[in-house]
Amino acid sequence: MTTADTDLIKLYSQRILALAADIPHAERLAAPGATARRRSPLCGSTVTVDVGLENGRIARFGQDVKACALGQAAAAVVGANAIGRTRDEIARARDELKAMLKEGGPAPAPPFDGFEVLAPARDYKNRHASILLAIEATLEAFDAARESACA
Repeated sequence: MTTADTDLIKLYSQRILALAADIPHAERLAAPGATARRRSPLCGSTVTVDVGLENGRIARFGQDVKACALGQAAAAVVGANAIGRTRDEIARARDELKAMLKEGGPAPAPPFDGFEVLAPARDYKNRHASILLAIEATLEAFDAARESACA
């Protein structure tokens, strides 16, 4: 076994695999306010997010996740924390997750601090897009729901 293989096995820690196996809100919504689908061209992972907004916050959330364990773990963190969040909170979590992965920044602030489990993936740039899918799709769906409510 090569060092790269050993590092990859370490990356898929028990915590990541446990998150990936238990994704909250892993069903699509029957009547979403909006839907967004994001796909990673590199690996083909896809995440579809449905949201319903009330008073500027996510009131209903559903997701369909077809991704690697890292993307699934990230979707689990999003699913566990999306309901009740504002657009600014989702955008801040996305920006902090990107900074953690790309710039070696700290883990995102609570309630999205669960992304910390994905910090070892910062060395695997080809995995970043998959990790960001769920939070980016959530932000995109939020924006679409807000836009359709104003139309």
